[in-house]
Amino acid sequence: MRTVIQRVSACSVRVDGNIVGSIGNGLLVLVGICDEDTQEDIEWLCKKIAGLRIFNDENGVMNRSVMDIGGDVIAVSQFTLMAMTKKGNRPSYIKAAKAEFSEPMYRKFCETLEKETGRKVERGIFGADMKVSLLNDGPVTILIDTKNRE
Repeated sequence: MRTVIQRVSACSVRVDGNIVGSIGNGLLVLVGICDEDTQEDIEWLCKKIAGLRIFNDENGVMNRSVMDIGGDVIAVSQFTLMAMTKKGNRPSYIKAAKAEFSEPMYRKFCETLEKETGRKVERGIFGADMKVSLLNDGPVTILIDTKNRE
């Protein structure tokens, strides 16, 4: 799994002009899934995201997690995170899992993240043409790949 995590002041997702999910202060998590991903990847990643200390404390130091600040989370599936760009200028998405595998994995990811944070995770609509609006706070953007646990 690959994720892009952005600290946001606000975020909303629209499908066909209708808001399907929105949050205030918290995290936007873009999620890419490949065929090799497992429940273990989901659990490790959700624990990591819930505990990421990327919110400022009273001294202006990034020392608090989304749970510490009572922040919100919105998760959006994004197969393009699995893009390979080694050859040519047209990205290949061959590593992105097919919907039959990735949709249930995305649901499990959201459910696991809810358990880790103790809060409802807002969502986009899997496979839909989504319009994501966000106010990146900082900006703070973190990349995490379960196949490269740095």
